[in-house]
Amino acid sequence: MGFELRGKSLQFAITFICTTGFLLFGYDQGVMSGIITAPEFNAAIPETKGDPTMQGLVTAIYEIGCLFGAISVLFVGEKLGRRKSIMTGAVIMIIGVIIQITAFRGHQSLAQFIIGRVVTGIGNGMNTSSIPTYQAECAKTKNRGLLICIEGGSIAFGTLISYWLNYGVSFTNSDVVWRFPIAFQILFAVIMIVGMLFLPESPRWLLSRDRDEEGTRVIAALAGEDLDSSIVQIEKRVILDSMAAAEVGNKSSYSDLFTGGKTQHFRRMLIGASSQLMQQIGGCNAVIYYFPILFQESIGQSRSMSLIMGGVNMIVYAIFASTSWFIIERAGRRKMFLAGTIGQALAMTITFCCLIPGTQTAARGAAAGLFLYIATFGVTWLPLPWLYPAEINPLRTRGKANAVSTITNWLFNFVVVMITPIMIDRIQWGTYLFFAAVNASFIPFIYFFYPETRLRSLEEIDFIFAKGFEENISYVRAAKALPLLSPDDVEEYAIRYGFAPSTEKAAAGDYIEDNSRNKTA
Repeated sequence: MGFELRGKSLQFAITFICTTGFLLFGYDQGVMSGIITAPEFNAAIPETKGDPTMQGLVTAIYEIGCLFGAISVLFVGEKLGRRKSIMTGAVIMIIGVIIQITAFRGHQSLAQFIIGRVVTGIGNGMNTSSIPTYQAECAKTKNRGLLICIEGGSIAFGTLISYWLNYGVSFTNSDVVWRFPIAFQILFAVIMIVGMLFLPESPRWLLSRDRDEEGTRVIAALAGEDLDSSIVQIEKRVILDSMAAAEVGNKSSYSDLFTGGKTQHFRRMLIGASSQLMQQIGGCNAVIYYFPILFQESIGQSRSMSLIMGGVNMIVYAIFASTSWFIIERAGRRKMFLAGTIGQALAMTITFCCLIPGTQTAARGAAAGLFLYIATFGVTWLPLPWLYPAEINPLRTRGKANAVSTITNWLFNFVVVMITPIMIDRIQWGTYLFFAAVNASFIPFIYFFYPETRLRSLEEIDFIFAKGFEENISYVRAAKALPLLSPDDVEEYAIRYGFAPSTEKAAAGDYIEDNSRNKTA
């Protein structure tokens, strides 16, 4: 482990590489929007010309690859570790890109392109499952939400780059129109691979694999402190307390995902996965993937104007995604989830109402609705489902549960991307009515079941569920009742809820060799 950076420099480097991974994710989300109806692409892969079902399949098959990539992390992620999982995902994405850009008409181009999309998706699925967990386990409590929101916001910037790059190359009138934008992804993947070579593994993963010395070194490096610093030792003890309570040193099994009790593994997995489910079925990719097509088919604009408006929409998307960085730790997760849901439902309502008359003037109102939707989504539902599962799940199941959340994302991402062009073709404005109703249905679920995790350490979140279970109160109420804890308080609460041994057992040597802790429950 030859990393040299420490403190803020190391945190910045980790955030930069993680952000690059999500920048690549966003880029790949938007790149097909300006390609799928391009004459040059349709000439190379003629099956996609004028066929909305085939266009949906070629675009959405990528999500199937992402789904398999996320599933692979569920099975091998804990063995590989966060760092190797990310590097492996980036390498696989490069292979997939090469397969795509070497497809030529007359040589089974459709089959080759689809295979390339799937392979690229596998790599991205691995990255999107591993990066939030890695970032959450390396970040400080006070800025964990900010850092993961920066990752989520970078999805918007990646999509913005792809939209404008698509528009720029649309004037070449050659295969560059589609081959170059797809090939451009390799740049991001190479940055990730090279960067990860110089970054450490997650300290929580290292300690869970009994690599005590390496884990301690990483904690010290992230904190910018000496190995024997009290800050380093307290943080290490807190992590070890959490591990001991869940017996993380022993290999966790898939059955752990379905346990209840004071750890509430199953409930926490469902909460995290539900946020990814709602992000997708709320209609975000119906707008992101097909914005130019929506403008052409639903609003009646030319292809060139649709690409321009798509690019403008992505500028709005990126700007509003950036605002989440400044409010995530002030507003909290619950308020942003609720505000975003109401805003998205309203935006979709405006869109479908303005499309009903079928006039050019009314259609402009529908465009305003789509802009409102993407602005609201960028602030709230874009980053939150990547942050919430990474912090809501405990150390014992975090890797697997986060993979389940990402699997949920890609499964329903595929469904939405596949059916959107068909829905627009068949039911037109009814597409937006459907998404308006779906968004409205999220509100009671979020209100009653999503506890606030703002400014909480990952270990404090364990106490929210222990408190709710032992006192038989809702976990939303338990989160409100539990005060924000200092590192010393965390140790005391760990003993109170049975996540750490009593001081008598510790003194007897049954836990860790640290005689400096003389606290009682």
